Amino acid sequence: MNPIPESELILNADGSIYHLNVKPEMLADTIITVGDPDRVAEVSKHFDSIEFTVAKREFITHTGFINNKRITVISTGIGTDNIDIVLNELDACVNIDFETRLPHAIKKSLEIIRIGTAGSLQPDLDVDQVLISTHGIGLDNLANYYLMDNEVEETYLLDKFSKEVLVGNAASVPYIAKGSEALIEKLNQGYVKGITLTCPGFYGPQGRQLRLAPRFPDLIQKASQFRYEDRRITNFEMETSGIYAMGQLLGHHCVSISAILANRIHNTFSQQPKKGVEKLIQEVLEKVSQL
Repeated sequence: MNPIPESELILNADGSIYHLNVKPEMLADTIITVGDPDRVAEVSKHFDSIEFTVAKREFITHTGFINNKRITVISTGIGTDNIDIVLNELDACVNIDFETRLPHAIKKSLEIIRIGTAGSLQPDLDVDQVLISTHGIGLDNLANYYLMDNEVEETYLLDKFSKEVLVGNAASVPYIAKGSEALIEKLNQGYVKGITLTCPGFYGPQGRQLRLAPRFPDLIQKASQFRYEDRRITNFEMETSGIYAMGQLLGHHCVSISAILANRIHNTFSQQPKKGVEKLIQEVLEKVSQL
């Protein structure tokens, strides 16, 4: 195997990976991702000690300990375009030798846990509840740039979704990826489970209208009514499908857990969004520290 060229694996002068600005030794095997850079400190304030802090662009990284558990928390920014960067560069740090530019013979699997926020698409999933995503359906096209196969059941689910929800929608080719079943069970605390719909934007792509009319005004209705056996689409957000797809392709264990801040059926928004996110952070950290 030839070394990975400098134009593909880009390293900074100090030997850190290009965008994240971290070196392999700065990362724990358990990684929490958050979209908001300010939320990194809201997570790491619960650490007993902090080893590393790195900041570059929207990517903020803190690594530290809770009890004897080493944890990294990193901000991704919003959207699956950033997820493509973060997941590839995290994987490069643990599975590529930066000196030889060759992949390690034995690959490492990270535990990657997204703590995020989302909007509910179901009347019974109200604001201030918590959702854990079993699958992500992506309308963002990220996974379509990689070679990816689905299980038979996932293929059937995606085909049904395309026929019933994306009727006449030529804006995207959807894809589907699932979270780590083992990690979901370890971190689940009686949360609602469901399929997450990941969108490439916050307004039009999620059916919101300010001054611009969305091209697909019935997206919310169709998505909320979709059923595959006993499964349903529970929420909109902007990162889960990318994390699940990239994690699946790279061999990492991923789970996405969301505080529901908005209910798109009732047109309501949480009156205490920060309180809900803080409660979720504490619950996840308590579980993660025991992994």
